[in-house]
Amino acid sequence: MDKRFTGKTVVITGGNKGIGFAMAERFAAEGARIVIASVEDQVHEAAESLRSSGAEAAGVLCDVTDIAQVRALYDVASDRFGGVDISIQNAGIITIAKVEDLTQAEWDATMSVNTKGVFLCCQEAIRRMRAQGRGGKLINTASGQARDGFIYTPHYAASKFGVMGLTQSLAKEVALDGITVNAICPGIIRTEMWDYNDRVWGRMLGDYGPGELMESWVQNIPMKRAGEGKDVAGLVAFLASQDADYITGQTINVDGGLIMS
Repeated sequence: MDKRFTGKTVVITGGNKGIGFAMAERFAAEGARIVIASVEDQVHEAAESLRSSGAEAAGVLCDVTDIAQVRALYDVASDRFGGVDISIQNAGIITIAKVEDLTQAEWDATMSVNTKGVFLCCQEAIRRMRAQGRGGKLINTASGQARDGFIYTPHYAASKFGVMGLTQSLAKEVALDGITVNAICPGIIRTEMWDYNDRVWGRMLGDYGPGELMESWVQNIPMKRAGEGKDVAGLVAFLASQDADYITGQTINVDGGLIMS
C-alpha cells in the first residue's frame, strides 16, 4: 500500500473501535502517526494494537464535550508527533426512543457529543493548523441521518444535520489557510452502534429477531450488503490525501447507494 501519509499526524476521535479504528488502521498502513481518542479505556489497547503493527500511535482518554480535554488531546499530537495534519471528528452516540419518551438528558447528551464535540475538535485543530502554517484536513463524521432523518431519533438526526452545516461554514472560513473541511455520511455499517440500532429499532418497529431488521434494510441498498469500516476508511483516506486538495465543504455519502444525492 502507498505510504501517502508518511510524516503526517492524524487525530481520530472515537478511534478505538468500529469505523474509527478502521480509519486508524488505514492511516497506519499508509505511514501516518496516529492519535486515537475515546472516553473508553479500550483506547489504550487499540493504540497498542496499532503499535504492534509497526505504527507510531498514542491512545488518549478524551471527552470531546470538554474543551480542556480536547486541548489536552491535541497537546499529545503536538508534543509527541510535532503537530496535527489531519483531524477526524468521529466520536458519536445514539439513543432511540419515541418522542414522548425522549428525555432532555438524551437530547442534550447527543447534541453535545455529536455536534458540540465536532465543533470543539475542529476549533482546536484549526487553531493549531493555522499556527503551523502548513494547511490541513478536517473530516467530520455525519450520518445518513444528515440526509434523511429517521423515526424515533430526532435528536440524532438534528445533531448530524448540524455537523453538515458546521462543515460548510468552517470550510468557507479556513479555505485561504489551506485547510479543507469535509464530512462523510456512513449508511448501514457493521459496528456496535448498528447492533444497538438493529436491536432497539427492531423491537420498536416490529417483531424482529437479532439481525433481522438490519438485513431487511440491507435489501434496500442497491449493492445488497452492509458496509464495513474499511469502506468508510477508504473514503476518509482519499479526503485526507493530496488528491482531494480541491474538495472542501462537501458531505459525501458512503452507503452502497442507499441515499443518492
